[in-house]
Amino acid sequence: MPIFTYQCQKCKHKFDLLVGITMDKAKFECPKCQSKKVTKLITSSINVGKSSSNGSCSTGSCPTCCG
Repeated sequence: MPIFTYQCQKCKHKFDLLVGITMDKAKFECPKCQSKKVTKLITSSINVGKSSSNGSCSTGSCPTCCG
């Protein structure tokens, strides 16, 4: 299940939700003020677990193995 970041339109609190395919969007609410007026934010993705073929990079984020 993907994790999405949302922002409450009422109190501007940002929070993450683990969202299933069948989850009812009407049930999304701000954990701080319980408002149902939330907006999904656009976030960047990251590659996790990618490593170089020579084993020199342990983070998977350098231009040599990920570029």
